[in-house]
Amino acid sequence: MPSILLRSLRDQQTSLLWWFLGIASLMLITVLLYPSIGAAPEMEALFEDMPPAFQVFVGEIGDITSPEGYLNSQLFALMIPLLFMFYCIGQGSGAIAGEEAAGTMDLLLANPITRARVVLEKFGAMLAGGTVLGFATVFGLVVGALIVDMDITMSRLSEATLVSLLIGYLFGGLALLLGCWTGRRSLSIGVSVGVGVATYLLNGFAVIISWLEPYRFLSPFHYATSNDPLSNGLDLTDTLVLVVATAVLLVGAVRTFDRRDVQK
Repeated sequence: MPSILLRSLRDQQTSLLWWFLGIASLMLITVLLYPSIGAAPEMEALFEDMPPAFQVFVGEIGDITSPEGYLNSQLFALMIPLLFMFYCIGQGSGAIAGEEAAGTMDLLLANPITRARVVLEKFGAMLAGGTVLGFATVFGLVVGALIVDMDITMSRLSEATLVSLLIGYLFGGLALLLGCWTGRRSLSIGVSVGVGVATYLLNGFAVIISWLEPYRFLSPFHYATSNDPLSNGLDLTDTLVLVVATAVLLVGAVRTFDRRDVQK
């Protein structure tokens, strides 16, 4: 039978195109605004006067007028990770639970394929789609940086994008696990988004609330931002934590779906 992965990608090709264009455009426009907004001395004074709680949404950005500080505050601290997270949650929740809701899972499993293959190829389609969005992100950023002569390298932009993409894959894996466990897409979306927002806020508030600091390790966003990949590159340990956590969720999804009766 045709590859489940390829079929899944064909099913989302139109929406994926719009995602690509939207993300690339957002990246390009944000970078093009840097000379008039980010590099203005007034911006640094404005950020210094912001209340500490503001750091929850922009992170520990350092110098807002630098390329790294500007991109972190405008994109990598919040916007890019959440975009990837929402895309992957949508794909992960629909991979199994969406097929069941549409009544097509029985037809799919009637073919000589294992349930594990279904889950793995559905996950692979999410990885492929996320990679397309990651390319759109880097493409928009690099084109914009070339136009405004922003002093930042493509390798750093790629590394920061990869870390954000790993956040998306992790929560996509969580949505997939919940969909495999319950067969309910709405539940998998709701719980995954809730956990994502809660852990994002945990990581942000831990900067300004001392008693939350010991629990910061529970947030995936901590491993994506603690090393500031845009300035310092990938931290292999933090990256490995995100990869292993996603792999554990995927294994759980495979085992859970293999043992559950499919909803009619």
